[in-house]
Amino acid sequence: MKLKEKTALVTGAGSGFGEGIAKLFAENGANVIVNDVNEEGGKRVVGEIGRAGGKALFVRADVSKDAEFAALVKAAVERFGGLDIVVNNAGITHRNCSMLEVDEATFDRVYATNVKSLYLSARHAVPVFRKNGGGVFLNVASTAGVRPRPGLTWYNGTKGAAIIITRSMAVELAPDKIRVNAINPVLGQTGMTTMFLGEDTPERRAKFMATIPLGRMSTPLDIAKAALFLCSDDAEFITGVCMEVDGGRCI
Repeated sequence: MKLKEKTALVTGAGSGFGEGIAKLFAENGANVIVNDVNEEGGKRVVGEIGRAGGKALFVRADVSKDAEFAALVKAAVERFGGLDIVVNNAGITHRNCSMLEVDEATFDRVYATNVKSLYLSARHAVPVFRKNGGGVFLNVASTAGVRPRPGLTWYNGTKGAAIIITRSMAVELAPDKIRVNAINPVLGQTGMTTMFLGEDTPERRAKFMATIPLGRMSTPLDIAKAALFLCSDDAEFITGVCMEVDGGRCI
């Protein structure tokens, strides 16, 4: 078990990539704080982890709110005695459209969820990691931050920010034995698929998959396997890496 006796906080874990990460981490011995704003999804994931023999706790929180992120970290420490890993997976997007069609409220919400949450995770988890003598952050960015697509300009910008923030955090926190990496998934079957495509039709899916050399979208398990490696001691000398999990799209 690669994460035995570790405690991991996974944001946005009530579905999609976050659900896959939370479940695989639990299978590998981690105590998991399952976070989401969707209580039904988060509690379902915790229930499934428990029935499979794992340990998990659901904590509802909006990761763009300072007090709520603080409560997430506090819950991990109080329930499991500490915190070793933070996976910043929660994210949202705007609809695929002209950049000028995105209203200000949507722009603010996308940046708060995708970028401000990274600041808040550092603000509240770094002191715990320093006290523990180290820790791991994993930021779920996107191929959109490497190979941006038209129609998603402002979302692309948040993921570009996540990539450079990951690298900067890695350098700044290395003396504290805190590793910081990112994963850049390609489009997968998540709750945001329709938003990314603009319209989820077989034709649009086929057109997009034609840009992926391995010929398919990503799955939660694809992302979870990469996350497990980067958060485990197998990657103890890896920091500042932004790993494409994209079937070759960014080549």
